Amino acid sequence: MVAATGHADTSVGHVELIKAVDRALTTHGRAVLTGPAGAGKTELVRAVAAAAASRRETVLRLAPEAADQWIPEASAAALLASVPCAAFEQLSGPQRTAIALLCRETEAPRAGGRDHVALRLAVVEVLRTLAARHPVLLVLDNAQWMDAESTGLLRFALRLTPPRVRVLVAERVQDGAPVGESLCGPGTPAVRIPPLGADEVAELLVRHGLPARLAGRIHQASGGNPRLALALGHSFAQAAEARDGSAHHADALPVAGQAREVARRLLAEVPAEARRTLLLAALAARPTTALLRRAGRPDAEAELAAAERAALVRVEEDGTVEFTAGALPTALAADAGWPERAAGHAALAEAVGDPVQAVRHRALAVDAPDQWLAAEITEAAAVCRRLGRRALAAELGLLAAERTPSWLPGEELARLVTAAEDAGWAGRADLARRATRAVLARDASPADRVRSRLAVIDAAGQALGTLDETFAYAMADAAGDPSLQAAVQLRMAWKHNLSDGDPVRARDAAARAGALAALGGDQVAEAMALTVRARMGRILGDPGAEAILAEALALPAPEVPLGMRNAPQYLAVRHALFDDSLDDARRQLMVLLPAVQRTGSAEDVFEVLRSLTEVELRGGRCEAASARARQALELTIEAGLSPGPAWYLAAMAEAAGGSFARAAGYARRGIQASREERDQVFLSRSLHALGLVELATGEAAKAVATLRRVAELEAAQKVADPSILRWHGELAEALVAADAPDEAARLIDPVRTVAVGLGRTGVVAALDRARGLCLSAQGDADAAVHLLEATAHRFETLGLPLERGRTLLTLARVERRRRRRAPARAALTAAAEVFGRAGAAPWAELAGESAAGEGTRTESAAAAALTEGEARLALLVSQGASNQEAAAKLFLSVKTVEARLTRIYQKLDVRSRAQLATALAKRNAPA
Repeated sequence: MVAATGHADTSVGHVELIKAVDRALTTHGRAVLTGPAGAGKTELVRAVAAAAASRRETVLRLAPEAADQWIPEASAAALLASVPCAAFEQLSGPQRTAIALLCRETEAPRAGGRDHVALRLAVVEVLRTLAARHPVLLVLDNAQWMDAESTGLLRFALRLTPPRVRVLVAERVQDGAPVGESLCGPGTPAVRIPPLGADEVAELLVRHGLPARLAGRIHQASGGNPRLALALGHSFAQAAEARDGSAHHADALPVAGQAREVARRLLAEVPAEARRTLLLAALAARPTTALLRRAGRPDAEAELAAAERAALVRVEEDGTVEFTAGALPTALAADAGWPERAAGHAALAEAVGDPVQAVRHRALAVDAPDQWLAAEITEAAAVCRRLGRRALAAELGLLAAERTPSWLPGEELARLVTAAEDAGWAGRADLARRATRAVLARDASPADRVRSRLAVIDAAGQALGTLDETFAYAMADAAGDPSLQAAVQLRMAWKHNLSDGDPVRARDAAARAGALAALGGDQVAEAMALTVRARMGRILGDPGAEAILAEALALPAPEVPLGMRNAPQYLAVRHALFDDSLDDARRQLMVLLPAVQRTGSAEDVFEVLRSLTEVELRGGRCEAASARARQALELTIEAGLSPGPAWYLAAMAEAAGGSFARAAGYARRGIQASREERDQVFLSRSLHALGLVELATGEAAKAVATLRRVAELEAAQKVADPSILRWHGELAEALVAADAPDEAARLIDPVRTVAVGLGRTGVVAALDRARGLCLSAQGDADAAVHLLEATAHRFETLGLPLERGRTLLTLARVERRRRRRAPARAALTAAAEVFGRAGAAPWAELAGESAAGEGTRTESAAAAALTEGEARLALLVSQGASNQEAAAKLFLSVKTVEARLTRIYQKLDVRSRAQLATALAKRNAPA
C-alpha cells in the first residue's frame, strides 16, 4: 500500500497524490486508488486524466453508477461506446458482430448465442489499436459498481494489452474482494487517499468562502472527508443566514440537508444490523464493545469490524469505539425514530456502570415530565460540576429542566439558569444560548436574566464583538443592583480590550466595575476589576500597574467565579513572563494548571496552557512547548473555543521547534480567524508570528509589510509597553534586510528609551541585536560585532537561549559581511549548538545551512559588499526578472529598483544583466 499526502479535492490541490499515482503508473503500468465515499477519488481521477490528455495520450474513462452493477455487461458497453470508431476498423467480422451485439446495435442471432470469445478478443484488439497510435490511459472510476460480466471481460483484456495501455482503477473501500486487484492483478500498487488534516480543512473552507474559524470543529465532525467537510460548512453558513447572519464559532454544526445525505451515504456502506449497533454506540457517551454487548448486541465485534473496514469507526485494543467523523453519530441518531432511540437509551441505562450516565440514559429514554427523575438529573449535574465536567453538567441541567413538571416553574427556571452558567464555564456557546433562550422565554427575574446573558458572554471566547445587543440588555436588567452592574462592566472591559482594541476604555470600564463591586460588597469582583486595571496599565506603560496588581492580590481570593484567567494570581504570572522571570512563571503555572482543570473552565485551562507554552519557548524547551501547544489546540477543538489564539500558539511553537512552513500556515489561519471574530489582540499576535517566519526565511520585504501591520494595530490599541508583544526588534531587522537601516535606527531609538525606562531588559537586548545590524549596514562593523557579542552574553544571562542563538546567527552574518570567515564559522557553530540543545529544529537547520555555505563558498570583495537587499535584487535580475517584476516581488517601486541596480552594477563593476549573471555565477562557484 502506497500512502500519500495531499488530497483530491480541487479546492485543496492534490500534487502529492498525483505524483504517487504517476509513480505507480510509470513503474507498474497499473494503479489502484482507494478511499471512502467523499474522499475525493473522482476529482483526483479527473486531474490525472486531464494531465494525460495534455500529454496527447488517449484517455478512456468509465464511471459506472450504483444501478449498473445489476445490469450484465453494462460497464463494458459504456466503455466501448466511448472509443473512437476508427479503432474498430481492423476488427474481424465476428469481433465487430460481438461488439455490435454488446452495444445493442444489432439483434442477437436466433441460434448459437453470443460469441464471448470474439468479444474478449475484440476488446483486446481495440486497446492494441489505440495504443499503437498514442499511449492509452484507461480510467475506471467507481469500480466497485462494475457488473460481474464487465469485470471478467476487462480482466481478460488487460492481461493481454501492451505496456502502452496504463490502467487507473478508483474504488471505494468496502467489504468483499477489491475490484482493482481483481482487474489489475495481485501486487498492483494501491494509493490510499488519507483524510484531510485540520490544516487542509481550513484551506478547503477558505477556498470555498467559508469561515476558517470553523476548521477545527469541521475537521472533527467530518473526520477529514472533503465532501462531508464542505457540506457541513455550507450547512452552517445556511443556518447562519437563516438567523440574519448571526452565528458563533461554537454553534452546533447542523448535520442537515447535504451534510445529512453525505453522512447517510457513508453509513450505507455497512449492513442494517451493523447500523443498529452503530446507533447504540452513537447514543453512548463512551462506547465500548463490552458495553454494546451488554446492551443487547451480541455480535458487536463482527458488526463493528465491518464498520471499521468502511472507515466509519476505530476500535481500540481495549474495545473503545470511536467514530471517525463526529457527524456520523449525529446522523444516526437523527435518522432513527423516537421508539428506536428510546429503546437504545433504555438498554444503555441498564448496561452502563457510571451512575451519572445511567441517569442520563434513563432521562433520554422517556419524554414525559417526572419530578423525581428531574431531581436525580439535577443531582447528577451537581456531581459533574464538582468533578469539573461543566459541559456535561450543562447538558444534564437542560435535560433536568425539560423533565421538570409545569407545576414547578421555580425549579425549572433555577435549573435553566444554572445550566447556562455551567455552559459559560465550559465555553459551550451553543448550550449557553439554548439555556438563555429558555430563561428569557419565562417569567424570570432581572437577576436571572442577567446571569444567563453573562453566561452567553462568558462562553463567547474571543467573539465578544458580536454581542453588543446582549451587553445592552444585560446592562438594562442589572440596573439598581451594584453587584450585577459590576459583573456586566467587567465584561465590557474585556470586550473593549479584546474586540475594540481600546485599553483606555477597558481601564475606565474596569474602574467603574471596581467601584460598583465595592458598593455591592463583592470583593471577588473588586479584585477582578483591579486586575483588569493592572493589565491595561501594563499595556499602556503605566509604572503604577504593579501597585494596582498588588492591591488586587491583597483582596480575598476564593475560587474565582469569573474565571482564573481574569484573576490577579494569573496576571502576576503573565507579568513574570513579560519580565523574563521564567522560573517563577513556570512554577506558578504548574500550581494553577490542576486548579483550573478542576473548575471545568475550558478557557481557563487554555490560558494556562498558553502561558506554559510561551514560558517553555522562551526558556528554550521547544519539545515541551510543542506538546503544550498541541494540548491547547486539541482543547480548543474539543470545547469549541475560538481557534485564533490556539493557531497563534501553534504557529509560535512550530516557528521555534517544528517547521517554518507549518508555522506560516498556522499563523495565516490565526489571522483569518481573528479577523472573522474581530479579535484585535490575537490578530496582532498572529501577524507577528507570520512576520517572524518571513524574516527567518529571508522574505524581508514581506516581513516588513507584515510587521508594519502589527505596528499599526499596536499603535491603534495604544500599546506602550514593548515587553508584551516583542515585534519591534523583528521589524527593525527586517528593515535592515530590506536595505533601510536608517529607518530601522529611527524605529529602535524611541522604543529602546521606553524599554530602558520600564526596566525591560530582554526587550533592550532584542533591540540591541537589531541595532548591531544597523551599525553593520551603516559601515561600523567593529561596533556592531562588539554590541552583538555583548548582547549574546546578556541573553545567556537572562536564560533566553533561542534569543542568544538568533544573536549568534546575526553576529555570523556581520562577520561574514566583513570577510572574517573564521569568526563567522565560530558564531554559526555556537548558534547551531544552542539551537540543537533547545530542540529548535528550523533554526538549527538555518545555522547548519549557513555553516555549510561558509565552508563551500567564496566571495569576491565586490560581491561581499552587496547588502542583503541588493543581493536579492541581483539574483532576481540575473534570473531574468524585469525591473517591474523585481519591484513587485520585493515590494519596491520601480524607481527604487533602478537606483539599487545602478549601485549593484558599480559595486560589481558590470554594465549589463548578462555580466551581472556571470559575476554572480563566479561569486557562487565552488572554491
